[in-house]
Amino acid sequence: MARYIGSVCRLCRREGMKLFLKGDRCFTEKCAIEKRNYAPGQHGKGGRVKSKLQGYGLQLREKQKTKRLYGMLEGQFALTFDRATQEKGVSGEVLLQKLERRLDNVVYRLGFGSSRAQARQLVRHGHVRVNEKKLNIPSFQVKPGDVVSLGSRATKNALVAASVEAVKGRGVPKWLDLDAAAMRGKVLSLPARDDVNFPIQEQLIVELYSK
Repeated sequence: MARYIGSVCRLCRREGMKLFLKGDRCFTEKCAIEKRNYAPGQHGKGGRVKSKLQGYGLQLREKQKTKRLYGMLEGQFALTFDRATQEKGVSGEVLLQKLERRLDNVVYRLGFGSSRAQARQLVRHGHVRVNEKKLNIPSFQVKPGDVVSLGSRATKNALVAASVEAVKGRGVPKWLDLDAAAMRGKVLSLPARDDVNFPIQEQLIVELYSK
């Protein structure tokens, strides 16, 4: 499965905001945005006069930001959008719902991984169970009633334990229920638009793909 293997801190700097791609590091002064809050490359700092984005440029940046936030490549993201347009409802909101329902995102939201990348690794390495069955497909769409848990080896992992402890402070979305002691979570309902706690203008993404 193809994945981005470059510096994720460059992605945050390019979008001009924290995408929380490195877990706990993003909450410290070591975060790249805290140190160098300008775009990467030789033209990033004072090399060019920044012009105000509009039209296509604004739509593209919104799509890139969302795609990078969820750790997806272009083909994967475009396919998810295509499937969203085939379902009933507002396309932009259905897209966000599908992104939130990805198994790797749910594992991250439950706090089993400190970042989506770490959560995806747990899934790919076979440490995640859905309704007590091993599942190693990060893009799997969970549904209400599904129970997501970790295998015995993962529950003993110090990094996982630290991540679960950290999520107790920030909480989990209301459409999920976490049993930290048992290292399992349950999908209570489909995620609503208000459950996406990150500034995303999904209509711009719809306009971009509709060209």
